[in-house]
Amino acid sequence: MSTQDRLPAFLRLGEHRYPAHAKIVSTLGPASDSPEMIERLIEAGVNIFRLNFSHGELDQQLTRFERVRAVAKKMGRQVGILGDLQGPKMRVGKVPDLHESGGVMTETGSDIVFAKDHGEATLGGMDDDVLATFDTTFESIFKDVEVGQRVLINDGAIRGLVIDRDVGKWIRCRITHGGKITSSKGINLPESELSDPAITDKDWECVAWGVKHQVDFFALSFVRTPGEIFTLKEKIRSMCDVEHGTDRDPLACQIPVIAKIEKPQAIVNLESIVEASDGLMVARGDLGVEMEPQQVPVAQKYIIETAGAYGKPCIVATQMLETMIDNIAPTRAEASDVANAIFDGADAVMLSGETAVGAHPDVVVETMHKIVRAAEARIDMLPHEASEPERINEYPWRSKGLAAGAWHIAKKVDAKLVVVWSQTGGMARYLSQHDFRVPLIAFSSSEIATRRMALFGGVTSILATPPETGALAAWTDMVEEIATSRGWVEPGDPVILIAGKPLGSVKAQDILAILRVGDDNSGFRGHDDEPNPAMR
Repeated sequence: MSTQDRLPAFLRLGEHRYPAHAKIVSTLGPASDSPEMIERLIEAGVNIFRLNFSHGELDQQLTRFERVRAVAKKMGRQVGILGDLQGPKMRVGKVPDLHESGGVMTETGSDIVFAKDHGEATLGGMDDDVLATFDTTFESIFKDVEVGQRVLINDGAIRGLVIDRDVGKWIRCRITHGGKITSSKGINLPESELSDPAITDKDWECVAWGVKHQVDFFALSFVRTPGEIFTLKEKIRSMCDVEHGTDRDPLACQIPVIAKIEKPQAIVNLESIVEASDGLMVARGDLGVEMEPQQVPVAQKYIIETAGAYGKPCIVATQMLETMIDNIAPTRAEASDVANAIFDGADAVMLSGETAVGAHPDVVVETMHKIVRAAEARIDMLPHEASEPERINEYPWRSKGLAAGAWHIAKKVDAKLVVVWSQTGGMARYLSQHDFRVPLIAFSSSEIATRRMALFGGVTSILATPPETGALAAWTDMVEEIATSRGWVEPGDPVILIAGKPLGSVKAQDILAILRVGDDNSGFRGHDDEPNPAMR
């Protein structure tokens, strides 16, 4: 027997019987948007593709969107699409090459000025002590930033402190850590309360595009308050009424909004933001600039815990396998980062530049999938109790009770699967957020619902129509056939079934049965001779 074979079971490499619990979100870009690569990424483990509206034109995004839909349909897979809004990202204006090395080179102790409507950056400024004067893409810096507050440029590589200002006209910064400033570098103002709205004119164009083409999720950048989420949701509904009219899937105008947590103000208002949103993203790029590095891992755990308490899914994003943009393997620290997100309870982990512009996107996804699998193998070996969401307070209350009861029954009978007919995905989310660690299979006849369930940890969605007879017994047969053909169950395995009458209706799940695979008298068989009323 080899050393590998003698390792603990959770460290052995091999085939897996069930789909992974945590999901993978992959950003599409020039390196990954061919139909062939999209198919390889789905095969490697991608559940949701991210369209980053910060880069590329909408016609490029439409090509990517249509390719994902076409490839997923060909493969018979339920794959979601996330439209990520740019938000009010503040950037340095145009900077010509004013120094030999390009751009403007600043040194610690030097002063620079940001001036409204200055145009192209120039050397010098209001007095001889000013090194250079710049413009920015947002005017709020001139009215909202106060003396004594920090200004961070290029993801914090260059740092300054505001020492003087003329409100609405200019601010003067003393550089505390120098470096090269070039065109369009990002500006972060971690201590300033900005008055700019979270959604820009460009974002509204992208929202209208996403509503028209039916993206499955929107991600809202730089969220600070729940009101910003409510504004977006209301606008989505109004745009949808105009675009699609009344002849539509009821879910079409309820596109979920994922709040990106990347500002300290969002941490302060986290609970109200979670309540208003449909999920969270730990966006560690700007969060890591706006907060001190040592605060980010702690904030990540707090965000994931809070999302779980409210029964909302959470994505961990940014630099997870950053070195794989160029390299064929991750660093050990990166592998640990992905695994720790899984241990923390993240529903999904996200790849950005690694798949958008990286050298080998499919290898990156395969690597992330293996890390997720290894972490989950260890979790499955540990004693576990269901973590019932503490603060779910929504209709129907019976779903919460049924989910909790299903977990206890699944534990008692050692169920191999929990299978639910979840027409809009609501019951699937309840089950997911109870953290069963038992694979959850969710049926629905709504394409929209099955794609959105791609974000729910532990849930594998199946697009299907209710049996023609409408009888729950017929659905029991369908479940057994699919689960057996996919290798999820064997004769004698117990499976929890959750459904309602009529099968396929909304908010109807109120019946639970135990299927014993191969037993013709188990599940909903034998006591469900009457078809659903809607099928008569």
